[in-house]
Amino acid sequence: MSPTPQIVLGSRNRKKSQEVAEILAPHGVQVVSISTFPQAREVDEDGATFAENAAKKASQPALELGCWVIGEDSGLIVDALGGRPGVFSARYSGPGATDESNNQKLQQELTGVEPTRRTAAYVCTVALADPTGTIRLTAEGRCSGLIISESRGTNGFGYDPYFLVREHHRTFGELSSRVKHQISHRARAFAQFIPGLLKLLPEIGSTSR
Repeated sequence: MSPTPQIVLGSRNRKKSQEVAEILAPHGVQVVSISTFPQAREVDEDGATFAENAAKKASQPALELGCWVIGEDSGLIVDALGGRPGVFSARYSGPGATDESNNQKLQQELTGVEPTRRTAAYVCTVALADPTGTIRLTAEGRCSGLIISESRGTNGFGYDPYFLVREHHRTFGELSSRVKHQISHRARAFAQFIPGLLKLLPEIGSTSR
């Protein structure tokens, strides 16, 4: 029996790693967080786009570790803020940013903006690099919603408790992981990503360590 293909996820975010692992598990892919490799250097996320950062988070660790790596970059773009926080979503409130401080800054910047004008979208780009650091696959997904002023729900992470998905009348913080894995920006990106990934599994399995 052939071993389960193993791919490293270039993220040290525990909740994000768990979410990606849950998305890929039904397809027979084992996801390992890069946090289990202390020798892997931090990637400088200085790209101007989610796609650039995702590619860096895949190719740099792949070269260092000599294995297949998924790089994922995602964030929130708010129309009334000219697309901010965008690629700076995780560090929106500066050095030492936390989910709480980021959400606090977001609410401050949206002070006075009417609820109907608080339109936003979560965007996710995924990239897969082979052990040579070559990007072999990319995909993007997005989910539209509204930024509400009061936190609702304790599921998810980041801006999830303030991101209202209008057709469900729930925030990402209120939706179950089962529903979120169907409609989120990350789920939609991986829905496009998975068919190409499955085609590469024989190659990945032969080189997995």
